[in-house]
Amino acid sequence: MKPRHHRPVERVRIIGAASGIGAQDQACEDGPVAFHRSQAWHELEHHPLIDWGKTLFVPETEGVSVAGRIAGLCRNLADEVVVALNADEFPVVIGGDHSVAIGTWSGVARAMGGPIGLLWIDAHLDSHTPETSYSGAIHGMPLACLLGRGDKRLLNIGLTGTQVCPAHTVVIGPRSYEAEELEFLQRMQVRIIDSDEILRRGFAQCLDEAIDIVTGAADGFGITVDLDAIDPQLAPGVGSPEPDGLVVHDVVETLRRTGGLPGLRALEIVEYNPDRDRHGTTAGLISDLISELLPPGKER
Repeated sequence: MKPRHHRPVERVRIIGAASGIGAQDQACEDGPVAFHRSQAWHELEHHPLIDWGKTLFVPETEGVSVAGRIAGLCRNLADEVVVALNADEFPVVIGGDHSVAIGTWSGVARAMGGPIGLLWIDAHLDSHTPETSYSGAIHGMPLACLLGRGDKRLLNIGLTGTQVCPAHTVVIGPRSYEAEELEFLQRMQVRIIDSDEILRRGFAQCLDEAIDIVTGAADGFGITVDLDAIDPQLAPGVGSPEPDGLVVHDVVETLRRTGGLPGLRALEIVEYNPDRDRHGTTAGLISDLISELLPPGKER
């Protein structure tokens, strides 16, 4: 059953996706639980429109490969996202390494009955396949999987074929990537707005274009925020820090601009590494991003 279009968000359901095995530094596995225990969450959890649903973990299945275990988590995550959407709730997925995006956006696509638009905010392109990856780390592959390319165990989890519409997908903020994934996304006609273009045009103008693209998808759109998109001096608690990133204001402004749009189906915030967080700064940022989803006039 599809959720009704243009229905205001009545309740936010948080879903933790505690995966670290998709990354080389696996400390992001602790991100969802650490955030759930943080002061930043405790200040947010009293809001009447927010519930923490489940925290999902990678199955501990003996003899199953990393890709197979990630596929198991992503199938469970997709199911939870569908349950939330069909209950007219707004899913917010907290990761975990970015491989969990395969589950989040496959679930949204399944619930909506068609590929969706996606705003992918990231320092990286995350569009390798097993054949092109230099590290073999699956958190560098989720966007390719959502576009129908990659390990077969990680494909077709929501729909048969693509889960996101390439013509309505934008990657904004990348500044560290390889030629193979750039070529793949260009061939798929995904819009890439890298850090150099943001510097040249200004973030606000780039965001205007990105919103126009992703909101054109017939079945709605989602937003995934890899916290490493932000400069690590401002958001230190991330899995793969890259210098010279976005400022916090720009990412918060993205949620402020899009949070009230009727086509927004879900939000995902990933790669939170509590081992690197200083004074709860990054946990506080996660809380700020979630707060932007709350309807105007409600207590925050």
